[in-house]
Amino acid sequence: MSFRTIEMVVPGILTSDGAGVNLRRIIGSPQLNMLDPFLLLDEFGSTNPEDYIAGFPPHPHRGFETITYMLNGKFHHQDSTGNEGHLTDGSVQWMTAGRGVIHSEMPEQTEGLVRGFQLWLNLPKDKKMIPPAYKDIPAENIPRVDFPGGTAKVIAGEFMGATGPGQPHTGMFYYDIELQSEKELSIPVIDGWNAFLYVYEGTILIDQTVKKDQLAVLGKAGDCQIKAADQGAQFIVAAGKPLNEPVSRGGPFVMNTRSEIIQAFTDYQTGVLDKV
Repeated sequence: MSFRTIEMVVPGILTSDGAGVNLRRIIGSPQLNMLDPFLLLDEFGSTNPEDYIAGFPPHPHRGFETITYMLNGKFHHQDSTGNEGHLTDGSVQWMTAGRGVIHSEMPEQTEGLVRGFQLWLNLPKDKKMIPPAYKDIPAENIPRVDFPGGTAKVIAGEFMGATGPGQPHTGMFYYDIELQSEKELSIPVIDGWNAFLYVYEGTILIDQTVKKDQLAVLGKAGDCQIKAADQGAQFIVAAGKPLNEPVSRGGPFVMNTRSEIIQAFTDYQTGVLDKV
């Protein structure tokens, strides 16, 4: 059996988004613009309210899906289609922007730890203008798989007989893994899919070391064989089928052509983004 090796290690960059939320941008950064079908990966995390209290006031999206995974903290979601939800410890918010949605994500706490990830998943060309959708996934609805040497939370896809509640519009999986000291794990990945791991605690070894706050982009063939270092490790791992379609970005919009981006801005400015 062959295993994937690491093509590159990306540290990400410290930046801010929304109304001043401090975060680390790993995919969507100068080092890694995208990893088809993944458009962006942000990690946010702080015990300082000044880093997150301003939140993400109302802003638009079109053409992709956002997957927000909250390790710790409480955020409140509202959007222009009437959806409302509450992100809490261990929960996931899965939003399909489709043809357009305006939403906000605001903290429901004034102190304490806020930590989590937001992943942007591109939509195929024939699904970019589907109706928007929203799904709250509480922590208790995310399957937890115990295996020798660790645990896995299955957010989307299948792993060791468990199926995650996320329902992407393209082939992908998304897991949160904890590996104990010096334990190993093999994760099946379909050949040709793009895959990455992001370590948020500890250190792992594949064919080279990946430390905390680093993302490893893996090769395109074979499964993924991972070993935790002596202090153990926690990491997210995701893989997806490349869309192999043109990508045009314009701030909160991701379409296939520049003219579609211009139309998205026009629709937003004229108040019809989520009504076309």
